[in-house]
Amino acid sequence: MATSFHPFRSEGDRAAFHSFYAERARDWPQPSESRFVNTPSGQTFVRVSGPAAAPPLVLLAGARGTSLMWAPHVAALSRCHRVYALDIITDIGLSTPRRDFKTPDDHLRWLDEVFGVLEPDRPLDLMGISYGGWLSALYAFRFPHRVRKAVLLAPGGAVHRMSLAFCLRVAMLCLPVPGPRRADRPGALQRILRWMFGDTFRCGEAGRAHIDWLAGQIDAGRFYARSWMMWPTVLSDAEWGRFSVPALLLVGENEKIYSARKVKKRMDRVAPAVRTEIVPGAGHDLTFVKRDLVVEKVLAFLDEPVPGAVAVAETVEAAARG
Repeated sequence: MATSFHPFRSEGDRAAFHSFYAERARDWPQPSESRFVNTPSGQTFVRVSGPAAAPPLVLLAGARGTSLMWAPHVAALSRCHRVYALDIITDIGLSTPRRDFKTPDDHLRWLDEVFGVLEPDRPLDLMGISYGGWLSALYAFRFPHRVRKAVLLAPGGAVHRMSLAFCLRVAMLCLPVPGPRRADRPGALQRILRWMFGDTFRCGEAGRAHIDWLAGQIDAGRFYARSWMMWPTVLSDAEWGRFSVPALLLVGENEKIYSARKVKKRMDRVAPAVRTEIVPGAGHDLTFVKRDLVVEKVLAFLDEPVPGAVAVAETVEAAARG
């Protein structure tokens, strides 16, 4: 059970969130084990699925997603992988920090602690979406010896700065809304989600139900008194040039947080270890509207042989020479 350190507004809010979370956890489709991993940074909640001897694959969710956002994908991913889906320790969920998180390095130290408990003796595959994609990119860059391959799904940072349109909409949700306008916050959230996940909204009843699910996840932040989440940073051209972990970057052609075309152009130019592909007919919602295609691409990439360390180093060195 999560400790009392978790920063809820009150014990009543804590109980309400745990009830909300438990209700949504019933939709997890795959037999799984729930674990709390204790490290100096805190207590991390992990959902574990798949054969114990299979290659390890860690999943990092997007902001407000929790491990539950991987429910539509875990059955396919866990057939041939030992899947660890984490609740990010600075976000909503059952993970509980024991200290302040002030820098990206604080997050990377936390991840390294958890990975050292989950898989101390072998490198792992790491896949993250949005905020989790940012963390995955930073971790793979900083600890390449711990990561066999990385999959970055619409990473919410690392690859490009956020668009002004996206930043303004996030600010609208974060700023206090005075007086009677506060009652319109649910409507404002729906409008922003329909803008950001336009392809999902056009999927009819299923798409609208998914947007309602996302809205519920975001609104669950109301139970919390504080958050340690931070605005994602962007890796420089030189850093991407030194990025040595084989990686697959998937970005939807209709992405709103940045230009998919600009991201691909940049990554093809500066990141020799990263294979960047644009997914048609999707935006930041590529794992929903193109779920089967994304899973197919991810599994095919993970199944490919890993280039030898010498070959990777030579590729990165050749790119650095221009």
